[in-house]
Amino acid sequence: MKTLVVGGEALLIELDSADEVAALHAELLRRRDAGELGPVRDLVPAARTVLLDGVRDPAALGARIGRWQVPPLAPTQGPQVTVPVRYDGPDLVEVARLWGVAPREVPEIVGGTVFRVAFCGFAPGFGYLTGLPERLRVPRRGTPRTAVPAGSLALAGEYAGVYPRSSPGGWQLIGSTDAVLWDPQREPTALLAPGVRVRFTQEDGRG
Repeated sequence: MKTLVVGGEALLIELDSADEVAALHAELLRRRDAGELGPVRDLVPAARTVLLDGVRDPAALGARIGRWQVPPLAPTQGPQVTVPVRYDGPDLVEVARLWGVAPREVPEIVGGTVFRVAFCGFAPGFGYLTGLPERLRVPRRGTPRTAVPAGSLALAGEYAGVYPRSSPGGWQLIGSTDAVLWDPQREPTALLAPGVRVRFTQEDGRG
């Protein structure tokens, strides 16, 4: 763990893995809710960092955090969201080939994987989901699509994600969902927030 003061009111914490980021983010939320963290306006996890903004004394807080013993995140820790999926993506056959399985086996594999929102970005409501074992990681497409339909379930590298709106993208598309990822009229606005566990179920009830 490395702590860096950023400007006058922010602290950036660098970590070695997504698991460490998830564990520290959960610990920061717990301590903030318990009134142990002091004034912090925002906690923003990323791939290998957590940013604390609106901190009264970043250097002092960084020294405190550096002494913490952060417990690993339990697989069942955090709220869970279930997202029904139709496995109708144009890259389903290619992903199955890369995994060495039949396309009909992909829903069971995805449905049996524990995903967690590591961080959000790219577009409002887009969560980068970790949980894929290394053997199931697939490369981005050689040629990105100019328009990926909203609701597309996609894979790339160590991440899975669902496109909240139509946009360009180079991830492998394996399915689609009607779940609304981002709704300004809803509380919470984002269906997928950092720390949330995600389970994908096959829409017809299988998987």
